Amino acid sequence: MSNIDVGGITIAPGERKRLEIPVARLPTQTMVSLPVTVVNGIQDGPRLWLSAAIHGDEINGVEIIRQVLEKIKPNSLQGTLIAVPIVNVFGFIEQSRYLPDRRDLNRSFPGSPRGSLASRLAYLFMKEIVSRCTHGIDLHTASDHRTNLPQIRANLDDAETYRCAQAFAAPLLMHATIRDGSLRQAATQQGIPVLLYEAGEALRFDDKAIEVGVEGIMRVMGRLGMVQWERSQTSMTPVEVTESRWIRASHSGIVHLKVALGQRVQKKQLLCFITDAFGETSFKTYAPCEGLVISHTQNPLVSQGDGMLHLAVLGN
Repeated sequence: MSNIDVGGITIAPGERKRLEIPVARLPTQTMVSLPVTVVNGIQDGPRLWLSAAIHGDEINGVEIIRQVLEKIKPNSLQGTLIAVPIVNVFGFIEQSRYLPDRRDLNRSFPGSPRGSLASRLAYLFMKEIVSRCTHGIDLHTASDHRTNLPQIRANLDDAETYRCAQAFAAPLLMHATIRDGSLRQAATQQGIPVLLYEAGEALRFDDKAIEVGVEGIMRVMGRLGMVQWERSQTSMTPVEVTESRWIRASHSGIVHLKVALGQRVQKKQLLCFITDAFGETSFKTYAPCEGLVISHTQNPLVSQGDGMLHLAVLGN
């Protein structure tokens, strides 16, 4: 096993180190740094990164990484784990999805050392973290007052990515196209398999989402031969899908959901109805296809065109 250098710090085999990689100064001249924990095993193996809070208000992943790190010991690890629980430190402090200039960090990769703050942070992450890894898992939640069923989004056409996605064993595996400027796109272009885990909602801990995330990461590390980890007997066989559809509000008003997260629905099943504040009008919405509810709004107030539910398509 060899040393690994991250942020100018050398981590020897069998060592665990907590690093602070400088990012930028606040107007007060206080330095803001990228927090990183590196666990370097005693034997050669894959190098896996875990990242969370690329969107600063998505905090489930922060707790997932904390719990995973509690389980990992250098003297029983094969390979290297690089954990970055808070990538968007600026947004995390402000409880905001974005950076101070309102840029979305996950649309700023691979970044530039001379670009915007988002671009510089993306470049730093690619240089110090991604370039040193063979695999990656990026942790997210829903946004905009929505909640997500625990799910993996990935390129399921890639054999190694699919192998890791199956090992994670989230309730849903979705073949997802790559968004321009995303971390997953930038890492994939470097030939690195990446899983994107979506679960829960912003600024809330979701115990189930956290549990599925921790177990999933440990199973992936087991599949990669990094740790000894057996799949839980309570784990379900994931549903695999290639298409999803947003169900949008036909009218403005107050939405009353008639289905739950994770529920299978049949074509033409009632999904919700929208009323005005006085209950004088009502507009019903039915499922356009057989599907699985993978996300829904948590805010009952909707405007025409708002996304109310997200269905994974199971049939026509």
